[in-house]
Amino acid sequence: MSLTARADVPLGIDADWWRQAVVYQIYPRSFADGTGDGIGDLRGIISRVPYLQQLGIDAVWLSPFYPSALADGGYDVDDYRDVDPRIGTLEDFGEMSRALHAAGIRLIVDIVPNHSSNRHVWFQEALAAGRGSAARERYIFREGAGENGELPPADWTSAFGGPAWTQVEDGQWYLHTFAREQPDLNWDHPEVREDFLTTLRFWSDRGVDGFRVDVAQCLTKDLREPLPTSAQLAEMPQDGTHPLVDRDDVHEIYAAWRRVFDEYTPPRTAVAEAWVSSPARRAKYASPQGLGQAFNFDLLVADFEPHAFRRIVTENLAQSAQTGSSSTWVLSNHDVVRHATRYGLPPLEGRTVKQGAEWIMAGAPAAGIDRELGVRRARAATLFELALPGSAYLYQGEELGLHEVAEIPDAQRQDPAFWRTTAADRSFDGLGRDGCRVPLPWARSGASFGFGPDDAAGVDGKGSAHLPQPAWFADSSVEAEDGTPGSTLEMYRTALHLRRTLQGAEDLAWDEELSRDQVLAFTRPGGWLCLTNFGDAPIGLPDGEVLVTSTPLETTATGPAVLPAATTAWLRR
Repeated sequence: MSLTARADVPLGIDADWWRQAVVYQIYPRSFADGTGDGIGDLRGIISRVPYLQQLGIDAVWLSPFYPSALADGGYDVDDYRDVDPRIGTLEDFGEMSRALHAAGIRLIVDIVPNHSSNRHVWFQEALAAGRGSAARERYIFREGAGENGELPPADWTSAFGGPAWTQVEDGQWYLHTFAREQPDLNWDHPEVREDFLTTLRFWSDRGVDGFRVDVAQCLTKDLREPLPTSAQLAEMPQDGTHPLVDRDDVHEIYAAWRRVFDEYTPPRTAVAEAWVSSPARRAKYASPQGLGQAFNFDLLVADFEPHAFRRIVTENLAQSAQTGSSSTWVLSNHDVVRHATRYGLPPLEGRTVKQGAEWIMAGAPAAGIDRELGVRRARAATLFELALPGSAYLYQGEELGLHEVAEIPDAQRQDPAFWRTTAADRSFDGLGRDGCRVPLPWARSGASFGFGPDDAAGVDGKGSAHLPQPAWFADSSVEAEDGTPGSTLEMYRTALHLRRTLQGAEDLAWDEELSRDQVLAFTRPGGWLCLTNFGDAPIGLPDGEVLVTSTPLETTATGPAVLPAATTAWLRR
């Protein structure tokens, strides 16, 4: 499928804006602190809209900002139609939405439909109402096993470790795919379905342009007795009939959501976070009758290696052509080790990331990283990613070349995945996700490197950020990189602004003459070329105007420029 980009269509009218958009993920508690309490907030985001505009992004994806006890970084939602008071107010949200739109930036928000928090009014009603009540039907309650119901209904394990069932005071048990503070909703209940339609309209009416759907594959379940064991679940195919994951009937829900999206002009967009068994299964979420787009995380789990990159791109573009959607490209997000660190470690080979049924969760070691090589490869991979047709999702701080922060004391870690594993399990993939969620450095100095006001008392009277920032953040701050030739920030800015002028039809052609050994090259409509040297030695450059490179070109003794190792270049030919 080949669609032409519509860069000339004004903001708010173009229904296809998302197809080749660059979306910047903001983890709100760690982006910018406008009040000085150590926690990022909406006022902080508003203050940084000029930075986002200068960066050259098309949209912001805002991770959860709802009222929450933060048992899982905000993905335990107390109220789907409000803002956490520590982050701001609904009035602040409206101001932020208007500021982004005025800067030509659209707004996508996270929606978390598989579960609420255990503080949600519905769950509190369910606890108070007792067995057999209508309130409990909104969740998944069961009687326990054993002689007196003292055992969980099944031996299932939650994604964060430990049992997936928790017992309440009257003896019944409730299901939680994730933390015990995140009870699963019963999507067979019509009130649950209707309430989420109300939520979609609530935020759409407040200027939201789209939604990122958390664990989109988990909503519907078949929990007829007897419940299968964990071993039996593991043997069941994930082909649409699995009791818990990626069931075909989940798409009835998303078809209803699509009808709501289409009530608006332009239609609201959505992208599914769906960890499923195959591209064909993922394609169902990207259906134009459903959510319309689904994350492909394949590059995120690939080594810096040309054959893997080419295979992933080819397969995903073919899948997108079949669904009529556009592909998504991701190298980092709030759930995984930053790609600058991943690429500075030995090859993955299934060892350095742990992929569960729902997502990848990983932490970074304090040593063993070639930091310079990691950033060099990360910059090359980013230019490769941004040259591809489809949408690119960036994670806050990657434009600074940030590494994972490993040096976080155990007592200050917040991720439930860390606290619900044993010390023996805390190898590379057991440190949790806090290392990629450390608040951003905006300045070279200050109590929080400019994350919050320097003169604010902050957390514990120290002006600190809610997660500790390392000293090396000073040299990776926005202040240090802003206007600095060759900095990662300036490379991102150059590439993103170029991308807007270069993007055309949603296709590419591999250049077979240039693609050899450790080199991968493709051309895009309009006659521009992306060339990536994955190897450890420089290569010659083809003729053409060099538009941007991930590292500076080198010259040989005879004069002609060469492309260094681990470097990407864009050329107009």
